[in-house]
Amino acid sequence: MRTGTRVRFENLPEGYAALCREAFLPRPLLDGVDYASVEDVTDAMALWQDEFTPDQREYFDTLCRLMEDYDKDHVSWPALTPLDRLRHLLEENNLTAADLSRLLNGSRNLGGMILRGDRNLTVDHVRKLAAHFKVSPELFI
Repeated sequence: MRTGTRVRFENLPEGYAALCREAFLPRPLLDGVDYASVEDVTDAMALWQDEFTPDQREYFDTLCRLMEDYDKDHVSWPALTPLDRLRHLLEENNLTAADLSRLLNGSRNLGGMILRGDRNLTVDHVRKLAAHFKVSPELFI
């Protein structure tokens, strides 16, 4: 149950069993309250992933899988085109069409042409974008 108390990473235990006792017992999420409780814990942990103990890593990954499962069953995501996804990633990273051109090692107009839909992404472009944004290439297909 959500307590309203903000979860802090430094207050979380290092062992898996203790995390289950003190943070959230991993189990299927049944409603928005369960989801919010798990979200509180994962949000507190997300920025500290480089410092996780092996048990904290396993616990965090388990909670993330539970959230993904809940999202699949309860959240309807808008259908986005690969171009929509690219635009979103560029916006989130404060990148322009010119930055896209440089990223793809193309002519200075290439980024604008792709974003207007005048040019399609090539396999090489998809590979470069996936590597740069650290996402699956399937996002752009």
